[in-house]
Amino acid sequence: MNMDGKTVVVTGGASGIGRATVLTFCDAGARVFLGDIDETGGAKTATQAEGRGGGATFLALDIADAGSVAAFADAVNGDAPAVDAVCNVAGWDRIEPFIENKPEFWDKVVAINLMGPVRVARAFIDGMVERNSGKIVNVSSDAGRVGSMGETMYAGAKGGIIAFTKSLAREMACYRINVNCVCPGPTDTPLLAAQPERMQEALTRAIPFKRVATPAEIADAILFFASGRSDYITGQVLSVSGGLTMVD
Repeated sequence: MNMDGKTVVVTGGASGIGRATVLTFCDAGARVFLGDIDETGGAKTATQAEGRGGGATFLALDIADAGSVAAFADAVNGDAPAVDAVCNVAGWDRIEPFIENKPEFWDKVVAINLMGPVRVARAFIDGMVERNSGKIVNVSSDAGRVGSMGETMYAGAKGGIIAFTKSLAREMACYRINVNCVCPGPTDTPLLAAQPERMQEALTRAIPFKRVATPAEIADAILFFASGRSDYITGQVLSVSGGLTMVD
């Protein structure tokens, strides 16, 4: 999938799936602007992207803060003539039973996992409408499709992203803007590594392929939805879970 000459925005690019997505797009020839609250990790990703495709530029970004999103978009739009694809990869979670959640925890989960992608999409969509062209790829989670123990608010927010994707796809179709969603299953990221070993082992046993995904495997699905290979696909949800969630 060739992305030569394309400009792509990736949130959450400092680690995990976000970092893999940045590098995958660079290897496909794109120029990438990556945003993350983790400035050290973001700078490391940009360094790893040197000499690959159009390279990557790191800009600080807190997707839970409207002012930060606006400043990020202004910086990108001031440096790039057009943004061809926006990939909302950034997310956050903590495993905790719902009855132990505090209201401030709910607010943080929703601000990052639901309202963050909404803000970022809105910040770049006007340019896509003007050009009658663009791709928006939202990263949800299989937790948003089938639920997940200890992740009730996270699943709710990610389920919201699925609905947001489908509705936005309907609105944007007349502007030839594709909006699709990738739902990772268990993936080898810092979030998974922080979980108890027994939980990681149980997840691995439950997956038909008997292993968790690599971040690069999720990034490949994101690249597909951002590339010309998906020009006639919109409003769709793709689960990348090794067969763990075989549901309609």
